[in-house]
Amino acid sequence: MLKKERRRISKICTDSYSATQETVYVYAENYGCVANRFDMELMLGQLIKEEYRLAADPKKADVLLINTCGVKKPTEDRISERIRRLSRLDKPLIIAGCLPRINIKAIQRVAPNFAVMLDPKSVDRIVNAVRLAREGKRGIIFFSDTVPMKLDLPIYRTSRVIGIIMISEGCLGSCAYCCVRFARGILHSFPMGAIVKKVREAVLDDTKEIWLTSQDCGAYGADIDANLAELLRRCCEVPGRFLIRVGMMNPRHVLKILHELVDSFKNEKIFNFLHLPVQSGDDKVLRKMNRGYSVREFEEIVRTFRKEVPKLTLATDIICGFPGEDLRAFENTIHLVEEIKPDVVNISRFFPRPGTPAEKMRQLDAKLIKSRSRRLSEIVRRVSWKKNEEWIGWEGEILVDEKGKGSSWIGRNFAYKPIVVRSDKNLIGRFLKVRVTRAFPTYLEADIQKIRI
Repeated sequence: MLKKERRRISKICTDSYSATQETVYVYAENYGCVANRFDMELMLGQLIKEEYRLAADPKKADVLLINTCGVKKPTEDRISERIRRLSRLDKPLIIAGCLPRINIKAIQRVAPNFAVMLDPKSVDRIVNAVRLAREGKRGIIFFSDTVPMKLDLPIYRTSRVIGIIMISEGCLGSCAYCCVRFARGILHSFPMGAIVKKVREAVLDDTKEIWLTSQDCGAYGADIDANLAELLRRCCEVPGRFLIRVGMMNPRHVLKILHELVDSFKNEKIFNFLHLPVQSGDDKVLRKMNRGYSVREFEEIVRTFRKEVPKLTLATDIICGFPGEDLRAFENTIHLVEEIKPDVVNISRFFPRPGTPAEKMRQLDAKLIKSRSRRLSEIVRRVSWKKNEEWIGWEGEILVDEKGKGSSWIGRNFAYKPIVVRSDKNLIGRFLKVRVTRAFPTYLEADIQKIRI
């Protein structure tokens, strides 16, 4: 994942180092969730507005910028090592993202001579951070408890097809395992009118795929007397040909607006895609996680959506080895996966994160967690493959939003299914009529029948 993120930023960088002495080059790397990618686009937008240039090679840059993630221990370890390597280049290093708030000591160990740290609520200070770094300042920390109006900041899109729009910062949860809330804080929803305006601007800029993102899209509006269903209706009123992908939603907030939300998903501009993390198939474990819903309530949401939204793609997340997960609890999770048959399951092994309640709980043996994760992964692979086989023979339209390997291109259909096609032509941003010929656990393959505008 880390290499893929570096490639994404490198593709948009200007690598011509034949500018005047006054030109300042910034090398940027981004890691983590879609919200982090949005934050990076905001930082790049502000820098470019101030006439900074982007370098594709850190060795040719004047300032280094890394936007970090700390949601999992393995991720933190990999990013910490990357920070260590960048710090060895002896260039001013700016460290942004969630990790500074989650584990500042880890950063100080690997990069004691860092220039500036920024938390997610301080992305509006990136220009000042670069200036200070260039002046030789070191050890500066910009942390804020106030969320800036991010939708008013300049943005530099890293994709000409996909437009990311953050609808809220923070969340209302207090999950026992989560450290992201230390970095993102409590829920702060952005005004609905401002979000709709950004959708309109993105569509006018020829963006064809809109990603609405936050830490919990289902909680949107709880602090401003609004809700996600209402926001989706407003976004769909924007004229133009585009599709909206709704980000992750905690089941407990979806329950409050379930039928209204399902109605909004019926609009043809909304992908038939539901990312609903269950985390465990056992109620006892869910209570220890402090998730705020039961397995039965999760199943109710899934049943309601599948009844009303045809060919829904269901994505969920599961944590293996959370404290208190005994064999029965693990078997309950397996049973849930086999019963609801999700299309996509993101499996994470549990690692305690600093400052969380789960860190103080009695931990399971690491080998046991690894064994359970492997067993669950095998089951998920089998379920996902079978679900994808149902699409063989399907004919319809896809939007190509990503370059694959070699001559392959990756598109999405109305259900946000990844469909791989092959062509020597550049198909990014094109609508294609295709016929699915093969299925794999994580994607489909198709033949192109017609290339549309």
